[in-house]
Amino acid sequence: MIPSKTTPLHPVTARRVPVAIVGGGQAGLAMSWLLQRRGIEHIVFERHRVAHEWREARWDSFCLVTPNWQCRLPGWPYAGRDPHGFMLKDEIVAYLEGYAASFAPPLCEGTSVTRLRPLDDGGFELKTTSGDWIAGQVVIATGGYHTPIVPRSAERLPAPVLQLHSSNYRNPHSLPAGAVLVVGTGQSGCQIAEDLHLAGRQVHLAVGTAPRSPRVYRGKEVTDWLTESGYYDIAYEQHPQKETVREKTNHYLTGRDGGREIDLRRFAREGMQLYGRFDEIHRDGERIEVRFIADLKHNLDQADASYLAIRASIDQYIAARGIEAPAEAPYVPVWEPDTEPTSLDLQAAGITTVIWAIGFAADYRWIEAPLFDGRGRPVQRRGVTGVDGLYFLGLPWQNTWGSGRFADVGRDAEYLLEHIAPAQLDRRAAS
Repeated sequence: MIPSKTTPLHPVTARRVPVAIVGGGQAGLAMSWLLQRRGIEHIVFERHRVAHEWREARWDSFCLVTPNWQCRLPGWPYAGRDPHGFMLKDEIVAYLEGYAASFAPPLCEGTSVTRLRPLDDGGFELKTTSGDWIAGQVVIATGGYHTPIVPRSAERLPAPVLQLHSSNYRNPHSLPAGAVLVVGTGQSGCQIAEDLHLAGRQVHLAVGTAPRSPRVYRGKEVTDWLTESGYYDIAYEQHPQKETVREKTNHYLTGRDGGREIDLRRFAREGMQLYGRFDEIHRDGERIEVRFIADLKHNLDQADASYLAIRASIDQYIAARGIEAPAEAPYVPVWEPDTEPTSLDLQAAGITTVIWAIGFAADYRWIEAPLFDGRGRPVQRRGVTGVDGLYFLGLPWQNTWGSGRFADVGRDAEYLLEHIAPAQLDRRAAS
């Protein structure tokens, strides 16, 4: 339960710090590195320990979908032997642990912030599981993915069917024998479906509206083309989709085995069963049926449209710059659905596991400040909110495509530093 707003902090027991950072992932560590270099005292609260989400909420074969050279946290660029490869889960954990060890941030691990609110005379109250604090400024670096989403209709599944959220999936061998239904085709859903498919499991996949991307095109990694063309530097305010780009699902592809595209049509040709978006679970006596929306063809076509749009933008860039690049064969779909299946009998299909890969919801209930819109999302511009001294860092598309990633979270942290540092200098002068 969140304490009442009238509950005062005891002025003697509350510790004080100029800046508090909530979250010790890549965003919080990047902010800490910059503050430490500027000589600004601060503390970093981390609910678990460094790299917890990468260590505990990813499957065994997980790897980055962006190349290693894009791992460029402040003061800690990728220095390995494979800049164009894709780090595996354990390598990502080692990268972050090495970063923390390189500058020894003032990290308070195993500490949850249970309440944050502005004080009438300036600064902020933070109640934590390790005691009370008062901070002059606060950076919220917890990201935007907090609570796994599982639909209420999942309660209708019988107990013998194992249900997992994608964050709890580890490998095909940890699941009971039988077919698997994966719901959702963002990056996690598609990669988990592939992991199961490659292991020889019968996979049923509910296909959503996520777009897909090429991996390599016209002789070069697509990430390289998009970097050279300046796409990754486009701020959301200049993006053709404006604010709505922040709602976009990430394109699905993989860094597995050196990186490749994910083509659900190819999976279908190889035996994976595809359906449209998940609708509901229906029970009629002993019969349990999963129902889907009849939009499979539409969703596959839209994913391909995104894929082709990226290729077209690269073609335009190559032509405009007069770059010599090998030609690419036109894209031809390898499979088309003959029907639009709208139901699946779990028992008849032999399904013993359902994996929900439909994302996460943000949870900011611990923040008591007027900075959220009607959907509960923080209102901010490049991380700066309307509450003086309160900032966000590491949100998807906080400013650019790379804001929530290793690529550019450091750039956003540098922007926030230029707001934080002057306030600290003013406070020092006043004291």
